[in-house]
Amino acid sequence: MATRGKKYLEAKGKVDRSKRYELEEGVKLLLGTAYAKFDEGVDLAIRLGVDPKKADQMVRGTVVLPHGTGKKVRVLVFAKGQKEKEALDAGADFVGGEDLIEKISKGWLEFDKAIATPDMMGLVSKLGKILGPRGLMPNPKVGTVTFDLEKAIKEIKAGKVEFKVEKAGVVHVPVGKVSFGLGPLLENTRTLLEVILRAKPPTSKGIYLRSIALSTTMGPGIKIDPLEVRSVLKS
Repeated sequence: MATRGKKYLEAKGKVDRSKRYELEEGVKLLLGTAYAKFDEGVDLAIRLGVDPKKADQMVRGTVVLPHGTGKKVRVLVFAKGQKEKEALDAGADFVGGEDLIEKISKGWLEFDKAIATPDMMGLVSKLGKILGPRGLMPNPKVGTVTFDLEKAIKEIKAGKVEFKVEKAGVVHVPVGKVSFGLGPLLENTRTLLEVILRAKPPTSKGIYLRSIALSTTMGPGIKIDPLEVRSVLKS
């Protein structure tokens, strides 16, 4: 069994594992326990009271974080004709059609998000087995199959993230970097939680926000009080 380093154990010792912290208190603690020499990412994990096996209880969507994720996102766009120029002008990193499809089919995957115009999806669908498992397949439900390329590209570059409940009923989403500090991390986290609350399926019964935890890339998880979160967001 792998052993934890001294710095991790010191950070873990600052966290009361039996306590559910108020959101602001939790973010402050998270910042106080970050110890890595690099700028750690901050992730939010939310366990929802839904059954993802039921189609009417699938929770998924997108949200533009006010302060972004702190990560440079490489955007690829499948388009042709005038839409290629539109994509390049909007800041896409890679733009093309059959040439890109062939390149990806041979194993090239040096991009983070993919967008496609609707007329390209017949060709792009051939990449389903490659892009699907990696979460890179363009999807109209999250706004990545569209003719409005300028809007889609700029939203992703500005910090648009996708969320989707996993089989265990958990949603994992990045909400920024340690270097953001308290204010921006709080605003990003609250914005995400508000969207997830609004996404509650009508068929979901009982407690919807079961548990919430924040963590840095290298640090321990910090439990957040769902009741406090609900009351703050509703007010």
